[in-house]
Amino acid sequence: QVQLVESGGGLVQSGGSLRLSCATSGFTLDDYAVAWFREAPGKEREGVSCINKGDYSTDYADAVKGRFTISRDNARKTVYLQMNSLEPDDTGVYYCAVGNHDYYCLKYRPYEYDYWGMGTQVTVSS
Repeated sequence: QVQLVESGGGLVQSGGSLRLSCATSGFTLDDYAVAWFREAPGKEREGVSCINKGDYSTDYADAVKGRFTISRDNARKTVYLQMNSLEPDDTGVYYCAVGNHDYYCLKYRPYEYDYWGMGTQVTVSS
């Protein structure tokens, strides 16, 4: 049974940090690209960061470049998102997802990802 379970969200002040984790099971993580998406109230779900399947290269949305870092630990079957210098606009539900994408993983729309977690809430206060 495929499972992705996010954790690490919470309430933090502007300028603070959080580290999100996505524990996976039921499939071989290194067979997939992995991505973090977020969805703010009233907005579409957007890609935040991802790691390509082909060469493990990473990509970031412009809004988070220099502040967020994505990583994966295939042995632990876990994906991480280190978020620093958080801003109120980073508020939303953060989801991890996996898809069969060798490259350009951030260009794929949410429906092009195969498996999803239930999400974890991140709230950044000003």
